[in-house]
Amino acid sequence: MAVTICLSLPFAVSAQSKDPEAEQIAKRNATEQALEDVAVIDRKVMVKMRDGKRMAADIYRPKSASGKVPTIFVRTPYNFNFWDVKLGAPRDMTHELEAVKHGYALVEMNERGHFFSEGNYDILGMPLSDGVDAVRWIASQPWSSGKVGTTGCSSTAEWQMAVVAQNEPALAAFNVQGFGAGVGRVGPYYEQGNWYRGGAVQMLFISWIYDYGIQNQVRPMFPAGTTQAELVNASHFFDLAPQMPPVDWNKAFWHLPEKDMIKAVGGPPGIFETHMPVATGGNMIARAPNDPAWYKGGLWNDGMKIAKPGLWFMSWFDVSVSPNLAAYNEVRRTAPKEVAEQQYAVIAPVLHCAYTRATEHTMVGDMDMGDARFDYNALVFGWFDRFLKGEDSEIVNKQPKVMYYLMGKNEWKNSATWPPVGATTQEFYFSSGGKANTLYGDGKLAAQPDADDHADQFVYDPANPVPTYGGGGCCQGTAVKFGSYDQREQEARNDVLVYDTEPFKQGTEVSGPITVTLHVSSSAKDTDFTFKVIDVYPDGRAFNITENIQRMRYRNGYDKPLAWMKPGEVYPVTFQPIDTSYYFKPGHKLRVAVSSSNFPRFDRNLNTGGNNYDEAEGVTANNAVHHSGAYPSKITITVVPAT
Repeated sequence: MAVTICLSLPFAVSAQSKDPEAEQIAKRNATEQALEDVAVIDRKVMVKMRDGKRMAADIYRPKSASGKVPTIFVRTPYNFNFWDVKLGAPRDMTHELEAVKHGYALVEMNERGHFFSEGNYDILGMPLSDGVDAVRWIASQPWSSGKVGTTGCSSTAEWQMAVVAQNEPALAAFNVQGFGAGVGRVGPYYEQGNWYRGGAVQMLFISWIYDYGIQNQVRPMFPAGTTQAELVNASHFFDLAPQMPPVDWNKAFWHLPEKDMIKAVGGPPGIFETHMPVATGGNMIARAPNDPAWYKGGLWNDGMKIAKPGLWFMSWFDVSVSPNLAAYNEVRRTAPKEVAEQQYAVIAPVLHCAYTRATEHTMVGDMDMGDARFDYNALVFGWFDRFLKGEDSEIVNKQPKVMYYLMGKNEWKNSATWPPVGATTQEFYFSSGGKANTLYGDGKLAAQPDADDHADQFVYDPANPVPTYGGGGCCQGTAVKFGSYDQREQEARNDVLVYDTEPFKQGTEVSGPITVTLHVSSSAKDTDFTFKVIDVYPDGRAFNITENIQRMRYRNGYDKPLAWMKPGEVYPVTFQPIDTSYYFKPGHKLRVAVSSSNFPRFDRNLNTGGNNYDEAEGVTANNAVHHSGAYPSKITITVVPAT
């Protein structure tokens, strides 16, 4: 009897519990069956580009169509192989199913050098001709209406703008989401695909290049003569996804010299650090922010005109929202009038590409953004109904040109422009008795500059940088927690200068660009300055809103000669504008925390005046912020009057 009970117990328990993996497989099988019921499915179609390389595409189109149909085009470096090798079941095919149900063909294509697609991938420098050739191929298919629209987030969006600027007739409209790494130069921003911020390297690409196997120029491929049927069959067994050995980026980001960081974790050589015979010049880590090589690849810049209807999704805690907004405004400014009126922006209070993960209590770090939900899919399909099918779309008719989320007040707001209509600027001047170090210091933000200069001094040691805690970004593994968090631990450091306004007597909406101008000095030939904008609660909690950095050698402009510092001299530096939308409640204070590092969000300036990327030793810098009538260091915010 005892044996019987022991043997029976596991079966009794399993009968009462559910296998989550089995449920997932069953759900996926049901979705795949539903897709097969309504769609003509053609997978692993190898589409030839003009140089002979073939890109792999999966095609889904409605069986019920009585004629030709428009196409939603998704082009990506990421894995879309429909079969999940690990689970032995289809992946989630909901997006494909929804597109077909809405009357569209959906074409998913891998960029060159990824998975089943041939050739080698060149980060931010893939041939523009690939996008054009793909659109032309889609438009030429017997089932195609000749109208193509693009959609996708992150790397699935970043290729779009430069291709849209080629003005291919079949490409009728685009939807870019979280697309900062597709913007090269626009206005004052020379970020070159989020590679730089203020001339400092945004380190997210170092981990991204490794973790996603981007530099794997040597990879398994099927023989050139493999048939489509054989590829479809093989896709059940192989999806060609790289399995990179895990890296502890908390430690790996500290490696010097920076150019050897991928090599140091066992990654393959490639365009990050190696001179390669590629059209863009190779060796990304050695490029300056205005290197001609940036303009030879797939990045869009403000010299490339866009004349297509655009639906733009952005988020306040993404990597680089300000160049995104600048790109949106640039297109509205330069496009033909009719097309300029067909540009719509949605700016959400979420992290990178987290739009659809908003909930009734949308958390971004430790900050509750409230109910930030929005039906993005309805807007996207309404958008394509208007511009691919030529149908009237009520949801597009009602959509404002700019819809932005006001954090702090936690509500969606509408405007005809960005910055919002009616916005004005307000200035606060940095002030102290020379002891603004730490949140316990005497730093203030005042209505008028100090009469005399009492400079606030600190030591920046690149071996002991201020650690990143929160902010906007992605793709840095466990090394960085992005979002909004209480900053008081960082602000207790002696190398952080803290300046506060008086508590706001009335609620204040800050929506638009924030610009900081500092007057600084340093013992170093070159160094960085950073700032964070922070909301200080009445109980002392201090939540970060946005941040910025400026490498001093580029303070005169990225297309200007490098500008070195001399000990004892004071230099003005104006940071690139950084945008946000935040409501400071009555009793709250606006804080600016100034330092010289925010690591590993940005790379460390080693203070030598050398190349930085190929150096293994740094020096400490004695840095100072000056503030007086002669040195009017200030922050300029954009304020929207209450309605």
